[in-house]
Amino acid sequence: MPSIFETSSTPSAVPITFVTKSSWPGIKESLSPEARNFAEANVYAAKPGSCLILPGSDGRIAQVLFGIEDADARHRDLFRPGSLPGLLPTGIYRFANAPHDARLAALAFALGSYRFGRYRKAEEPDVRLVPPDGVDAAELDRLADAACLARDLVNTPSNDMGPEELEAAAKQVAERFGARFSSIVGDELLQQNHPLIHAVGRASTRTPRLIELNWGDADHPKVTLVGKGVCFDTGGLDLKPSSSMLLMKKDMGGAANVLALAQMVMDAKLKLQLRVLIPAVENAVAGNAFRPMDVFPSRKGLTVEIGNTDAEGRLILADALALADEDKPELLIDMGTLTGAARVALGPELPPFYTNDEALAADVARCAAAENDPLWRMPLWAPYDSWLDSKVATLNNAPSGGFAGSITCALFLQRFVEPTTRWLHLDIFAWTPSAKPGRPEGGECQAARALYKLLSERYG
Repeated sequence: MPSIFETSSTPSAVPITFVTKSSWPGIKESLSPEARNFAEANVYAAKPGSCLILPGSDGRIAQVLFGIEDADARHRDLFRPGSLPGLLPTGIYRFANAPHDARLAALAFALGSYRFGRYRKAEEPDVRLVPPDGVDAAELDRLADAACLARDLVNTPSNDMGPEELEAAAKQVAERFGARFSSIVGDELLQQNHPLIHAVGRASTRTPRLIELNWGDADHPKVTLVGKGVCFDTGGLDLKPSSSMLLMKKDMGGAANVLALAQMVMDAKLKLQLRVLIPAVENAVAGNAFRPMDVFPSRKGLTVEIGNTDAEGRLILADALALADEDKPELLIDMGTLTGAARVALGPELPPFYTNDEALAADVARCAAAENDPLWRMPLWAPYDSWLDSKVATLNNAPSGGFAGSITCALFLQRFVEPTTRWLHLDIFAWTPSAKPGRPEGGECQAARALYKLLSERYG
């Protein structure tokens, strides 16, 4: 995504004045009589999200008024200024006064400029913003560019974003930053002991694979990222109803967001050794599809009974997590669009995260709040671990009963990570169902900015 920030001197930049209901009377009095009359004629009342363009005496834009919440409002949308790119005419703008958070407002402005135009011409906003004083525009560019990568990958339909195309996208990121790249494809997965990835992807004509990217100095602490790359999920033989398939192009959202986070890390040259693992499959239906009640070995040696073929994401992550854990990274993070239960519990905007490391949990929550990239901790509730028991295998991938689906998924994945490992699991949605400021409808970059802040604090 091209930068929207104007870093050269631009004295003619149009001022954007942020107003609240409580500040509006004073700001209105400071306007010229003509501007004040214009605002009154338009019945402008500083409602959050309301925008009024004030003309100057020469007919040009003199000022923009934009409404935000009062400081004591029950909820303040710190990304509210992200709607401005879609409201403003072509031009260069600057903030005349401080919104609630100038950095997040500028980032939202950049994120709100995104349009997905792969298949039809998109009317991209032709606006630029002078960065607020003290704001690192280069860092905001890094975040926005990576977020747009995740959005593009998720928004691309599955006919153009299968396992091979996801591999190509990951390779392109690797080549851009000089990372080492490799991939294990098809039956080679069995030869290299990734039976669960192979089982999930074998029914598709689009060959399953395990994608790997490595970057950084071997002397630096190792951080490993694992992302679920189910490029389309029919549900397998436990077939989804058609209504539940409508968004399944986004089932590789974990992989997309892991790649976005990896790009942020490499672009910022953080002092860590980065490893990225993406199991990429299509969960299809064919004569050789894996079946309910099949039993498969896993890389870790645990046997898994298939309780439901639609709980396939945790299967491919299990093999990848076991591989990741073998070289004992300092921090192991996985992301995936895993359970509807997470959405029932917390909705589309608030992904749950799981960890047994209290210090890590506190840092994740703090970074999520600081970046306006919300996350909410949920428990790895040990008493539910027995729900994974199987009468014929070490564990079952989908306990019957339907309770605590996101928690039992996390507990399943925990079985493939050693107890001594500092591990973080995120059950994301990777989609914005209806447009919000700075967040257009469609594929979304979730959790990556919060995790980037965490990593930059630890390894910056």
